[in-house]
Amino acid sequence: MPITDQIILVTGSNGMVGKNFLEEHSNLKIINPTKDELNLFDKKKISNFLKKNKIGVVLHLAAKVGGIQDNINFPIEYLTENTKMNHNIIMSSFENDIKFFLNISSSCVYPKNKKILKEEMIFSGDLESSNESYAISKIFSLKLCNLISKKKNYFYKSLVPCNLYGPHDKFEKDKSHLVAAIIDKVHKAKLIGAKKVEIWGDGKAKREFMFVKDFVRAIFFCLLNLKKIPSILNCGTGNDKTVLGYYKAISKIIYPDLLFKYNLNKPVGMKKKLMDVNKINKLGWKSKTSLEAGIIQTYNFYLNNFFKK
Repeated sequence: MPITDQIILVTGSNGMVGKNFLEEHSNLKIINPTKDELNLFDKKKISNFLKKNKIGVVLHLAAKVGGIQDNINFPIEYLTENTKMNHNIIMSSFENDIKFFLNISSSCVYPKNKKILKEEMIFSGDLESSNESYAISKIFSLKLCNLISKKKNYFYKSLVPCNLYGPHDKFEKDKSHLVAAIIDKVHKAKLIGAKKVEIWGDGKAKREFMFVKDFVRAIFFCLLNLKKIPSILNCGTGNDKTVLGYYKAISKIIYPDLLFKYNLNKPVGMKKKLMDVNKINKLGWKSKTSLEAGIIQTYNFYLNNFFKK
């Protein structure tokens, strides 16, 4: 039976990726339970849910996520909660003989101080300390899916995206990632007529950000090709920009006259994180949305849904 004809369980459907996936692929047979309907900390309830709903495919998006500061403040929660959820949903799916499982990972699984992130580098070095706990929980799920995929007729694959931004992102202070945080900061500076905003660090660290709607199209592409794709597959734009570059690109759209000041006492994470996307590109998928177009759509979402004057 084709994957598109099977019932697909989407965990974490209330997050940014989940909401965009549901919007983009409303024609699929999707079950997207809330936390109350499916408690990922209760393995027995997960098993019962899978049986009752005749799940054929699992798209695992659920995770406790946040920005650098939130990861630094709550490392125990990031490690334990994510590892428990990952273990329970993966093992319950396997034990219930579900053949198709797409695990969504994170670029933080890569060793620190690697400029170009190739799939073969995972498991090969020390992690960035600022989000090590979250990364370890993600590495656990990569390995578990990989081991299950070695069994005949089980296709448990992991998709590793670069940083994401777009509609349904988190814009709250201390919970937002870079692009969403900048949009919020620049917009509020515009409202009060501030001349400068603060940048953490010197602005020279480079980051790769992909528009979330490109990513959910990549997820669908991988679901259609679960038998063909490798156990671990990168997904990104293949291009990066400095933190200062993102500030400039966003302020050009929102508040062109803005200037920047640097706070060298704040954490900045890795100096460069660029995904090697040769494998997924050769399989036939590429990101298409330009940074400018993505920022405009994200800012419009922010104005209409998040920011209330």
